[in-house]
Amino acid sequence: MQNSYKRVDAHLSSLGYCTRSEAKKFLSKNMVCIDGVRVFDVREKAYHNDITVDGERLDDESLLILMNKPSGVVCSHSDAGVLIYSLLPQRWQNRNPKVSTIGRLDADTTGAILLSDDGELNHKLTSPKSDLPKVYEATLAQSLRGDEAEIFASGELMLHGEKKPLQSAKMEVITPTLVRLDICEGRYHQVKRMFGAVGNRVIALHRVSFGEFSVEDLQPSEFRVIGRL
Repeated sequence: MQNSYKRVDAHLSSLGYCTRSEAKKFLSKNMVCIDGVRVFDVREKAYHNDITVDGERLDDESLLILMNKPSGVVCSHSDAGVLIYSLLPQRWQNRNPKVSTIGRLDADTTGAILLSDDGELNHKLTSPKSDLPKVYEATLAQSLRGDEAEIFASGELMLHGEKKPLQSAKMEVITPTLVRLDICEGRYHQVKRMFGAVGNRVIALHRVSFGEFSVEDLQPSEFRVIGRL
């Protein structure tokens, strides 16, 4: 766990409590303590773990959040529409570095997504080499024809515009138009393109889990801090 040593105003601004210029006023309005002793000087230095605000420990220096993303929400800092970050507490939205999604889900795709302000972790988990398992439930426009599971498991399916076949994927049939798909890659629109390649169309897509983290116990828009991987 991180426990950096720096000025009080640097701690507060990086964690989104206030800006550096607002820190003096923040200390006058809120009980900021180091080892239980209230401080008013923004230049005071302390370890992160020794600081409290109004009796509460500071937020973690690095956040890793699991969210059950609702439909209609955009995984972007700047695109039009309802941004996923607006579902987080304002303080977390103000953090520096910013909290960002680890990968993206389309606006109409729901389910498990991780968010973090740890750039190194984000890069690691979005790398093609990460091979984190992902479980999706896909609702299809047409009934299955019967050979999809075998095709997806073959490790030979080529998507349009790709130079490498997809890795083997496991498909479980729930109903003729609802399946659960386990994949270990994260290619662009992969699940939708997989079903497109076998003559079908995904009309609703929900990611049940990302790696070891499932959103089956979270309602849409709900989230929890999960610590580090």
